[in-house]
Amino acid sequence: MYVGQKNPRFSYSMSNNGLQVVETEKDLGIMISSDLKCSQQCNYAYKKAIRVMDMIRRTISYKEPKVMLSLYKTLVRVRPHVEYCSCAWNPHYRKDKELLEKIQR
Repeated sequence: MYVGQKNPRFSYSMSNNGLQVVETEKDLGIMISSDLKCSQQCNYAYKKAIRVMDMIRRTISYKEPKVMLSLYKTLVRVRPHVEYCSCAWNPHYRKDKELLEKIQR
């Protein structure tokens, strides 16, 4: 991955095998793009949280608000998907913030 606009695009190799150039890389659960924007990480966290919320909706038959809120806080909002390592990919674009706030609403 080449980071920065003025970074020369050299071709690198290890043991005479050329290394693949990528635009996005996932490391420790965080999507890092070559332009260092966190939009892909926000989309990834949003999609993951939506999948978990759908799973809760499908599998839980006793949908009392207190139970649903407890499951939501445990499985979606608190750490696992939305807040995981947010200090590293802190969203600063309005569209990314609105996407993550949509989950919490």
